[in-house]
Amino acid sequence: AALKGGLRSQVSAALKEGRVTPTELCQRCLALIKSTKFLNAYITVAEETALKQAKESEERYKRGQPLGILDGIPVAVKDNFNTAGIETTCASNMLKGYISPYNATVVQKLLDQGAVLLGKTNLDEFAMGSGSTDGVFGPVRNPWSYSKQYKEKSVPKSHSEDEESDWVITGGSSGGSAAAVSSFTCFAALGSDTGGSTRNPAAHCGVVGLKPTYGLISRHGLIPLVNSMDVPGILTRCVDDAAVLLGSLAGHDPKDSTTIQDDFRPFELPDLPDVSKLSIGIPKEYHAPGLSSEILALWSKAADLFKNAGAKVVEVSLPHTRYSIVCYHVLCTAEVASNMARFDGLEYGHRSDKKESTESMYAATRREGFNDVVRGRILSGNYFLLKQNSEKYFVKALKVRRLIANDFVKVFRSGVDILLTPTTLSDAAPYMEFIQEDNRTRSAQDDILTQAANMAGLPAINVPTALSERGLPVGLQFIGRSFQEKQLLTVAKWFEKQVQFPMIQLEEVKRHDSSVFQHQKSASFS
Repeated sequence: AALKGGLRSQVSAALKEGRVTPTELCQRCLALIKSTKFLNAYITVAEETALKQAKESEERYKRGQPLGILDGIPVAVKDNFNTAGIETTCASNMLKGYISPYNATVVQKLLDQGAVLLGKTNLDEFAMGSGSTDGVFGPVRNPWSYSKQYKEKSVPKSHSEDEESDWVITGGSSGGSAAAVSSFTCFAALGSDTGGSTRNPAAHCGVVGLKPTYGLISRHGLIPLVNSMDVPGILTRCVDDAAVLLGSLAGHDPKDSTTIQDDFRPFELPDLPDVSKLSIGIPKEYHAPGLSSEILALWSKAADLFKNAGAKVVEVSLPHTRYSIVCYHVLCTAEVASNMARFDGLEYGHRSDKKESTESMYAATRREGFNDVVRGRILSGNYFLLKQNSEKYFVKALKVRRLIANDFVKVFRSGVDILLTPTTLSDAAPYMEFIQEDNRTRSAQDDILTQAANMAGLPAINVPTALSERGLPVGLQFIGRSFQEKQLLTVAKWFEKQVQFPMIQLEEVKRHDSSVFQHQKSASFS
């Protein structure tokens, strides 16, 4: 019971007082990873390494010298962050078996503060997707598919229908990390966010997903998708824990020239946040085609919550939002084409056996190593970058990106403090329904409410808000001013307290391993 609160106030205190040891926490998480293997949330489980790290943490606690709040806390990392000694695959045949010689800066910072790395989580291949269904290791299943809340509201399937396919997606591309946090197999996880890849799965899996301001957290060691938009993301079960992780990871990194030069001061969020003096903006353009009536109603109720608390709620306009998804597609594929050029079969990763010539080896390597989605984006990007096309597409998209960023600047200069929007158009889609459409179409639909924050480099957070009529999580998004994470997280914490999102009741896991689940539930901090 002592471990049901937040990281700072409960779990760390319990570890210091000896009510639970880092090894016990680690063993419980590892046992639950095994009993939830059917979710396919993890690509690699580093059991031996994790137990060794937990033992070292235990020794520090015995000496009364813990390294900080994260010492002994089990965490997971998306499999597109480099980890020394642990395979990094990006869920692709191109990097199967690749072991990096160094840790990504964010991974190293977690380890330096005593966190226990349980393993690497599943994703769409090279983070290109919005369902975590297109990786070479198979799709990730949403833990809520096996929850009591969903099972009670779903229509029973006839015996002729395949029960195995009766599950919903996690969203993506950081679906493995979101599923890992949601199913209690770790206390926090790292994702990456290029166009919503942390916030989208956070919304579908009922967890908090934070995309920090571009440049606040180092990208060094994050295998790049779109350099000008990629940001390491944070997934936790409550807003306070996201603030703890942010305080541990943010700050200048000499290995990443795009990080801020100033030192970052970690902060604690107030226990009783006050929103009465704030101005909350409701962008009318986010009432997008395809937005479900359920989410529209929740969005409206959320605005009323702020109004009733004394905040000023105003409708605002971000006029260039309508062009943002097309602009994002051009810029994203152009940078993908450039970044994927490094995978040529010469220095690392997969190399084809075809040796007729260097050119044939290049071509065969990339054909065998990349899936259709990655190859399609490379082709699109190279087309947009052709000499005769670059002015018409790439340069024009850069100009529109500037207009989109300026829209946000104008709104914030008008006195608005925080923007409140939906995170996704609807709750999580059934897997069999989701795969009917191609990756590009799905990504365009699923990124529509999230990618503008990436193009403007702004901080944004998903806060789980309620369960849909189908018993699945729905989240709302808050977008803040650049480098104003404290204000953003304070508002998110206030909202989190108001909505009281329910804890997942994992019936399926109880059937797999009742005792493990009960142990782990007592060790959660959501």
